[in-house]
Amino acid sequence: MKITAVKLYVLEHPERKGSGHKLVQVPNLHRTQYTHKGLPSDQPAQQAFIQVETDAGITGRCTTTMPPSQAAILRNQVLDEDPLDREKLYQMLHKGTRWVYQPPGWFGDFDNCLWDIAGKAAGLPVYALVGRVREQFPVYLTGGDGAVEDYLRAIEAGRAIGINAYKFHSYKGGKADIPILREVRGAVGPDYALLHDPVCSYTLREAIEVGHVMEELDFVWLEEPFHEQKMNLYQELCSELTIPVMATEMLMHDIGLSSQWLIHGATDRLRVNARHGTTQVLKLAHFAELYGTNVELNGQGGLFGLLHAHLGCCIDNTDFYESFSAASDGNRQQGLEWGMLNGPLVLDGHLSPPDAPGWGAEWDEERFNFLVTAEYH
Repeated sequence: MKITAVKLYVLEHPERKGSGHKLVQVPNLHRTQYTHKGLPSDQPAQQAFIQVETDAGITGRCTTTMPPSQAAILRNQVLDEDPLDREKLYQMLHKGTRWVYQPPGWFGDFDNCLWDIAGKAAGLPVYALVGRVREQFPVYLTGGDGAVEDYLRAIEAGRAIGINAYKFHSYKGGKADIPILREVRGAVGPDYALLHDPVCSYTLREAIEVGHVMEELDFVWLEEPFHEQKMNLYQELCSELTIPVMATEMLMHDIGLSSQWLIHGATDRLRVNARHGTTQVLKLAHFAELYGTNVELNGQGGLFGLLHAHLGCCIDNTDFYESFSAASDGNRQQGLEWGMLNGPLVLDGHLSPPDAPGWGAEWDEERFNFLVTAEYH
């Protein structure tokens, strides 16, 4: 089998507008700190897909953030290669990243297409190619910055579909966050899983103080309390706290840096996202396992949740799927907008991948093709 085409499709939604971010300064702090708010756009919402085609008639498709320039670089390297030679192609593109002047992890969605092709060629879902460890993957709900009542409202919405874990986002500073964490823990009880992500808004002192309170309140982890470039501060924080610190969200595209942070004690868990490639995620999961720790999947994941549903069911050392929607069909509704019919549902607080070959995505090709506004191949 040979790769005959690498295509990039850009789709535009006829009814939805895109959005961006506007930086805003966080008030009431003794230092300058920023967060963001939504910025509406006049342009239509877009979604890109990469598609790898073969001379056997088997096609792999995945959502992507890859621009046309990177798709062109890929074509120069992989046309006429065997798509089943995933490890060979991973090593070539990973080791050759420096020589095509791209950021680490740039070819991840191409790698995901190869897994799709391998599953279809074998007649097996991706989770079966890797080896399933669980049939369903537990979900935590994550939300934006708010007051106690906002967090409790979100927690109750998640509970309505069986979700028993919630991750805070808060940019108010450690002094303001501590009473909020205490109040919410008191409201939800001792058995509910709580996580906290202040998104680079703490100083080291605040992270230590909040971290000790989180240990007392039995939180699961403290995520990205300050910018990841501060490796020495993260080493100090990790040595001070017993609660796991997860520090590599803005480094997770780079398998080399991520592994070095774990080796040098600057993080206790690794962030990963399948947009940087399923092969890379599995390598980091195995590496973390040998260190006695976890990888945790960031965000929805490709194909509107399908990729992370598969990976969460075949990686033992991971705890949760991260959901931004308190609706059981949030992933599915988003996928339907772009022609994918079977985004995974949250049922009793868990996701399960489909049993169909590859990623198991089902498509309304008429809808998909209708939305295509640009094609690069």
